[in-house]
Amino acid sequence: MTTKPIKTRPWDAADHLQDEQDIAAYLDAAFEDGDPQLIAAALGDVARSHGMTRIAAKTGLGRESLYKALSAEGNPGFATVLKVLQALDFRLVLSATRSRLGSDPAI
Repeated sequence: MTTKPIKTRPWDAADHLQDEQDIAAYLDAAFEDGDPQLIAAALGDVARSHGMTRIAAKTGLGRESLYKALSAEGNPGFATVLKVLQALDFRLVLSATRSRLGSDPAI
């Protein structure tokens, strides 16, 4: 019995980011991990899901430079991260990672 070879294609997160809740959860997980390269790659996935050309136009940045900066090997500047988040209609919201009760008030 011969079997047909299985056709596969690389999994791409951008294909599965359907709505604001999906995107927010995806980015939140990346930021929670704290790995700058993971954050850059996650932002790249979200930007690709919206169309990198459109995001580039909204940020005023070059499409190719965004592809490079928002890759797993990229190192986008903080201004670029903020511009991309704004273009995606998101903003950073900060929360404490530990309770401040009983901690040194000088911190």
